Amino acid sequence: MGEINYITHLNAVFEHFSKDKRLNATHISLYVALFQLWNHNFFKQEFYINREEVMAISKIGSKSTYHRCIKELNYWKYLNYYPSHNPFKGSRIKMFEFGTSTEQAVDQDCTKNGTSTGQVVVPIIKQIQTIETNKNKVQKKNLRNSESDENKNYGKNYPSVPYRDHLKISDEKNYDEPL
Repeated sequence: MGEINYITHLNAVFEHFSKDKRLNATHISLYVALFQLWNHNFFKQEFYINREEVMAISKIGSKSTYHRCIKELNYWKYLNYYPSHNPFKGSRIKMFEFGTSTEQAVDQDCTKNGTSTGQVVVPIIKQIQTIETNKNKVQKKNLRNSESDENKNYGKNYPSVPYRDHLKISDEKNYDEPL
């Protein structure tokens, strides 16, 4: 990989972060932690990471949050993430160069890993299509179908919320029992 200008890269990636409404503070913290590890690895094309170390640097306390954020950064083309199921080896990361190329890639699927000399431009409005979002679509459809049976649930008002939790609520609560 060519010379990486630390400041130019960070300025360019922070500009991308400010325009991308999908990102939250956890995504940014995780990216900065990975960038720091990339720097410690002398900006090698690919490097290996230890989940516990990355979580400690990025101040992420939950494994599920870590995995969700790193998979989303991978999907949104901020980096390439190759998970390893071997705890002794670690996962492989490939960081993209932001702000260091002189031209932009025309094809969104082509990046610096072989077919283009420029950085990929990812549309901001592009929604992540994962198993989770497809599952939510099925749940919404099932929710609509269950709400259409008003004869069974007459008098009960179940709101049509797309991401409601799946807690069972009963009308016969005994408040004398301890939690």
